[in-house]
Amino acid sequence: MKLFFRRLGEGPPLIILHGLLGASDNWLSIARELAGSHTIFLPDLRNHGRSPHSREFGYEAMAMDVNEFLLDHGLRDVILAGHSMGGKVAMNLALDYPHKIKKLIVADIAPKPYPLPYFANIIRTLMSVDLGGVKSRAEAERMISGEIPEKGVRSFLLKNLARDRHGGFTWKVNLPALYENAEAIAGEIQRPGTYPHPALFLRGGNSNYITGADFPLIKAKFPQAQILAVPGAGHWIHADAPEQVLEMFREFIMRRT
Repeated sequence: MKLFFRRLGEGPPLIILHGLLGASDNWLSIARELAGSHTIFLPDLRNHGRSPHSREFGYEAMAMDVNEFLLDHGLRDVILAGHSMGGKVAMNLALDYPHKIKKLIVADIAPKPYPLPYFANIIRTLMSVDLGGVKSRAEAERMISGEIPEKGVRSFLLKNLARDRHGGFTWKVNLPALYENAEAIAGEIQRPGTYPHPALFLRGGNSNYITGADFPLIKAKFPQAQILAVPGAGHWIHADAPEQVLEMFREFIMRRT
């Protein structure tokens, strides 16, 4: 599958993969800061943003898409970063093709299974919105506010709303495919082997996506992993603490190994 992507800067390649219900512009601010030393690629993963839709949706399929992206652009010795779902895609790709990925950055996700109900309920809530009757984003936000009380989360999710050619609204994200494959999205990383190169796992200081109990599992698959907390940040670490995350990216990227 040919992914839509944004490209910034010049230099060695750095790819950043967004999370579930996100898009390539989620990390754009940090990408702009890194573009002075690297060529930054920001793809929309399948069923997200401006990339094609498919009923097939899981980590193996998404990792194959990104590998196809590497082949199409002749990219090797890549620094690969991913947040949340994108972090699991990045882990899969690094385990499958460690010779192509020289450094790995994973933002607030572990290679373990996660409880299904929370984000399955979010997808179901978005699917329940009657777009035919929606006249504005504010109206759509009111429709989902009962099930999704956090305003910041609602604002993030509603970035997936786009105007159609008739002046109404449509979802850019393929919600039915995400809902049908929610169990796979929540699943653990099952790829064999280990990733032998440097890895950085960033966890939000106020997030429970990576806990101390997950450290042995991370180290088992990624023995060179450094695990650092981003103080004061929740799951969306790049939005909650952009300057800290940028500095951690820079230090890791520029470190000689």
